[in-house]
Amino acid sequence: MFSSCDWFTGSARFKPSEQVKLPIVGSSGNFTSYFGAMKWISKANSILHEGYTKHKNRAFKIAQLDRWRVIISGQELIEELRKAPDDNMSLEEALGEVLKYSLGQQLLDNTYHIHVLRTQLTRNLDSVFPDVKDEIMTAFEEIIPSSDNWVSVNALETFMKIVTRVSNRVFVGLPVCRDPEYIRLNMEYTKQVVKVAILVALTPCFLRPLVGRLFSPVNSGVSCAMKHLGPMIDDRVRKYALHGSAYPNKQNDLLSWLIEKAQGSEQEARNICIRVLAVNMAAIHTTSMTFTHAMFHLASKRQFIAPMREEVENVIKQDGWTKTAMSKLHKVDSFLKETLRFTGLSSLSISQIALQDYTFSDGTFIPKGTMVSAAAGAIHHDKGVYENANTFDGFRFSGFREQDGENLKHQMVSTSHDYLSFGHGRHACPGRFFAANELKAMLAHVLLTYDFRMEIDGIRPLDTGIFANTLPDPKARMLFRRRIVQ
Repeated sequence: MFSSCDWFTGSARFKPSEQVKLPIVGSSGNFTSYFGAMKWISKANSILHEGYTKHKNRAFKIAQLDRWRVIISGQELIEELRKAPDDNMSLEEALGEVLKYSLGQQLLDNTYHIHVLRTQLTRNLDSVFPDVKDEIMTAFEEIIPSSDNWVSVNALETFMKIVTRVSNRVFVGLPVCRDPEYIRLNMEYTKQVVKVAILVALTPCFLRPLVGRLFSPVNSGVSCAMKHLGPMIDDRVRKYALHGSAYPNKQNDLLSWLIEKAQGSEQEARNICIRVLAVNMAAIHTTSMTFTHAMFHLASKRQFIAPMREEVENVIKQDGWTKTAMSKLHKVDSFLKETLRFTGLSSLSISQIALQDYTFSDGTFIPKGTMVSAAAGAIHHDKGVYENANTFDGFRFSGFREQDGENLKHQMVSTSHDYLSFGHGRHACPGRFFAANELKAMLAHVLLTYDFRMEIDGIRPLDTGIFANTLPDPKARMLFRRRIVQ
């Protein structure tokens, strides 16, 4: 009862961050700030833009249901946060606040799967690309048949199914990646983890463990995954024990890489399944959302279609469907990067929690336990950072790449203090290189294979904001037909 009273009166809520002497955006009282915290649920973007406009290049704080959150911007503060030692400012602690209840503490206690993504997956992009391309072609043809007649599909659901198949061609291989039940498992697992994360964020801190136990999809998801992956994992572990990492007919996929990196009980099939489901959740959610946002932009801004089609045709003619070809698709890469800049998946980035008191160089004091985030969305729409920042320019970055010495800086996967879609620094998204290749290959395939439009032609569906996240309309439909070459 006392914990409940603390939560509603704010006495527990304000302790760590009440010491932060920063400007407040929104109401500041112990009770009135809760109205601001409720507004944050659906109006986070506007709150962050207001704070950024008033306090650009400085820190400010906003009220959330369980705490004050400190928001920073400007190169100096962002670079300081990026470089802060992990024992001072912790990304893992920030992720753990919600994910430990939706995905479990095990993934936070041992993060070896992140190392696998950062090293093995990235190193193998060349070797796995033929499988990626094959699955893209097969999945699109089966899910969106290239008919002479217009075919209407639910965009987000359809792209999520395709992304699940393509990603799992590299994660677990054939034939499992095409199994309808396995595809359904990963799609539903992703949706349930997101729902639980939202529910946890709306729940008083003292009730979060209960919410996690009641609603986390981990146990049911792992039980289902074991039916599909358990025997395969046991067989590979046995071969690995007998022959080492170079055992006969070894598959080059995420399962094999996880087994090689896992130690002790982590090699057990159930624990490998937990990792595979977690990687799927991250890959499916971010990649399918990004692709849907991009397709909504492209279908409603058709002036970008012909130049990208021409680029894809020329590059594929020269280099074939290869990773090398994907690296030369500057316009496609730019269009996807502009989608992330203009729309994005979240208005916040590089969120970290102070594990001990921390002071920025400008004197901003951050007490232990305080959450600090960068105002990514507001930075991405700053006219002082990007020319015509509030206009979608699909080829904004491809133009920059033509300048001497600017090619790598403006790639989709490159991070900086003013482009934070993948985070920044050593904690930037470890799977972004794979995701970028997957997205470019999917978009290139769509451009060459289909004509497409929105169900309401030329009108981009409205996005939905929940907390700092930007979600594409889950009910919006697109029309596809076999491309008619003029």
